[in-house]
Amino acid sequence: MTTTQNRLIDRQFGPMAAAYVESRVHAAGADLDLIAARAAEVRPSVALDLGTGGGHVAYALAPHAGEVLACDLSAGMLATVARTAAEKGLANIRTVEADVRALGLDAATADFVASRYSAHHWTDLAAGLREARRVAKAGAPAIFADVVTSGVALYDTHLQAVELLRDPSHVRNRSIAEWTALLRDAGFETLAVRRDRLRLDFATWIARMGTPEAHVTAIRSLQEGASAEVRRHFAIEPDGSFLLETAVFETVAD
Repeated sequence: MTTTQNRLIDRQFGPMAAAYVESRVHAAGADLDLIAARAAEVRPSVALDLGTGGGHVAYALAPHAGEVLACDLSAGMLATVARTAAEKGLANIRTVEADVRALGLDAATADFVASRYSAHHWTDLAAGLREARRVAKAGAPAIFADVVTSGVALYDTHLQAVELLRDPSHVRNRSIAEWTALLRDAGFETLAVRRDRLRLDFATWIARMGTPEAHVTAIRSLQEGASAEVRRHFAIEPDGSFLLETAVFETVAD
């Protein structure tokens, strides 16, 4: 029996919620610091964290916002976020179980929007961004951070393949050009794009998702059989660790 993409995402992430709360990759970073800094400048009444995952964006927003809506479609993830928020004494975080395409919130609810390392799981990125714009007030800052592709087909094919083998709920990493076009069409003006590289420790990356051994073997086979150009682009190491390209899009709701 097949399952829907949303159920697949919930099945993948629910049992691994604690691992994402504890993940050093997700719990820190210049992009997370930037989101917190921008929120500190704006002091939003309602901040929206789309695809909260382990809740790290919500935790970073909470000291600077009246209320933080931590949205995710995984009930397991949200239960862990609610428990962690309580342990941290962050009483202003409220979890919202919803698909990003239909948040169930009133229009112009939020005066700050953020999403980090979530959008590559969205079944319809364009629809998710349109919904984000619907619930954002005009002029609200919106920051989107995610893994991106270089736009080169050779590298794109390798990246999507290893991502999908590691996690069957993966949908697609987009290029910066795709992102900026989709943001524009959804009603966000891009003010700045910050690019970076993120090293992933292979063993930790695999363990965090509980990737089956057969898929781990397939990923290593792809890496070992990759061309010199691909190996150089991703800086693939002997143990499989590698570099990803990331981008942070600072935007404002038109």
